[in-house]
Amino acid sequence: MPSIKSNHRANINFRRNNYDIHSLTMPKGEKEPIKSHATSQNESLNAFINRAIKETIERDNAKK
Repeated sequence: MPSIKSNHRANINFRRNNYDIHSLTMPKGEKEPIKSHATSQNESLNAFINRAIKETIERDNAKK
């Protein structure tokens, strides 16, 4: 059975190789309402933020 350290290291390597990571900051108090909305849509906070970004880009591009 792999050790916890090797699993953790494998997870870090997987994320590094498969995802671009960006830290998001927002004013205090805004995270919980956004997270609550995401949960009400059966999404994680990360999935909701990614969907919101994609939909906004599509809408902005449609205006052009």
